[in-house]
Amino acid sequence: MMGDMGSFGWFGPGFGGFFMILVWVLVIAGVAALIKWLASSSTQRGETPLEILKARYARGEISKEEYERMRRELQE
Repeated sequence: MMGDMGSFGWFGPGFGGFFMILVWVLVIAGVAALIKWLASSSTQRGETPLEILKARYARGEISKEEYERMRRELQE
C-alpha cells in the first residue's frame, strides 16, 4: 500500500535513535555535574573554622564585632 508507514509510523527509524542520544547526553551531563559538585565541596572540607570565619568577614557577611566575638570563641 502507498499510505503504509510500516512499523515506525510517521517518525521513521531515526526518531528513536534521537531520543537514545538525548538520554545518554543527559546521563553524561548529570554525572559530570555530580563530579563537579563533589570536587567543589571536598575543597571546602579542608578549611579550618578560623579560615572560614576569616573568609566570611572578608566577603562582608559578618561585621567586625561579630568576627572578633566568634574568633575569641574559637580560640578558647
